[in-house]
Amino acid sequence: MIVLIVFSGLPGTGKTTIARELARQTGAVFLRIDSIEQALRHAGVDVQGEGYAAAYAAAEENLRLGRRVIADCVNPWPLTRAAWHAVAARAGTACVDVEVTCSDAEEHRRRVERRRADISGHVLPTWQQVMTRDYRPWTETRLQIDTAQTSVADAVRLVCAAL
Repeated sequence: MIVLIVFSGLPGTGKTTIARELARQTGAVFLRIDSIEQALRHAGVDVQGEGYAAAYAAAEENLRLGRRVIADCVNPWPLTRAAWHAVAARAGTACVDVEVTCSDAEEHRRRVERRRADISGHVLPTWQQVMTRDYRPWTETRLQIDTAQTSVADAVRLVCAAL
């Protein structure tokens, strides 16, 4: 099934780990906003919304080619969430939203504080920055995965079942 799967959530919740594993298992195109934004920074761009704009274009192109696309991003606002849905609509495909959370605040903090950048030059947010991020509550239907209670393997199975 050709579909756009958008992983959303605060840094350190586990969305990249799950999205990567799902992409590995399904052969889907994997678009990570952090990678795109860091590449733009390396090119001298003062990144605002350019990373998302580039990802929207790449996602649409790949969906039109008949490929499943997985987007990995914080996706913090109704505006960005609607933009992903517009991408899928223009490509004539469905969009599945997956919000990844970690209900155990202590575990979430531990993950944030112990993470190491896996993208050259990428500066990871501090726990304070994660907690004060402008992440707006969802009103849209989505698959919610709490990584304090769900393993990566089980999360991948949940997403596959939702498709």
